[in-house]
This record gives sequence, structure tokens and C-alpha cells, in this order.
Amino acid sequence: MIAPDQVEAPARDAVLFRSSPVRTFVTVFVLLMLSFALVSPIMAAVTGGTGNPWWHTAVQAGVVAVFGAACFAYSTRGSLKTWVRVSSGGLELAAQDSDPILLAWEDIASVKVRRARLRNVLDVTPVDLDSVHPVQGQRVGWPALADTPNGTAFTADLSEIWPGPRRLRRELAKHLRQTEG
Repeated sequence: MIAPDQVEAPARDAVLFRSSPVRTFVTVFVLLMLSFALVSPIMAAVTGGTGNPWWHTAVQAGVVAVFGAACFAYSTRGSLKTWVRVSSGGLELAAQDSDPILLAWEDIASVKVRRARLRNVLDVTPVDLDSVHPVQGQRVGWPALADTPNGTAFTADLSEIWPGPRRLRRELAKHLRQTEG
């Protein structure tokens, strides 16, 4: 896979969104530790306590949180690299270890960030598949394609993307408004 640093951005106003297993690990770890911190006193009150010191439970929580966060962040699906770059020059996409592609805004029929169970997914429907430009030489192939109500679309799992799907939606909306007006 070609990293976004190896590809020149199509415009100076480019905003990069990329998967980050390290950030995902830290986020899941913190959430698990917070849940343990909230649940342990309640369970200790209900069961009358275990007789172990508080730090014993904290160590157990830390071990479980490290294991759980590592499994989530470095799972088979999670370890696949994804990046999206949004700029006035168009939308670049490399999803789950694919080669990056570039679509100019006028070549995009629709863009949608949607929820699929616990995941966020990006669907980019080109006006015509012939309008898709490979950013650099084809090695692996295009991002995954899926049939959507709008037609054949490129899909990308945004589960580990940072800065996050909300920010990506805002950037997409900003550029789509500029091309419509």
C-alpha cells in the first residue's frame, strides 16, 4: 500500500484522515478502564466485596483492558490501513490496503458516511468508473466496490480513522457545497 506521505496532495487545502491502531488502542484502553472504575465499586457494594485490596482489582482491570484494546486495535480488519484525503482538488481514497484513487468532485455522484452496525463506512459513488484515476501505478488494485442504491460505490471502513467520521462528514459537506454552487 502507498502511504499518504508518498503521494502529493492534489491541492494545498488537503485534510488527511488515516487509520491509527495506536490511537484506537489508547481510546479503547481508556474506555475499558473507565468502565471498570465505574462498575467495580457498584459490584463491591452489591457482593459485599472480595476482600482483596483495591489495587488488585485495578491490576486485573489493566490486564483485561490491555488485552481487549490490543485485540480490537490490531485485529485482522483493524490492522488494514485506510486513508482519505479531502481537498478542493478532489477526494483521494485508499481503503483496506488498496492502491489510492483520486476522484474530482465533479466525477462523484454521491458520498455518504453511514453506520453499519458498530462501524462507520464511507461510500463514494463515481459518476462513471472510467472517471476514477489511480494516484500512482496499480499494484494491489482499487478499494472494495459494493452495490448501493446510488450505483456501484467504493467503500471504506472508517472504524479507526482519525480525526474521525464527524470531521470527515464536515469536510465532505464543505467541498460538496462548493461544487454545487
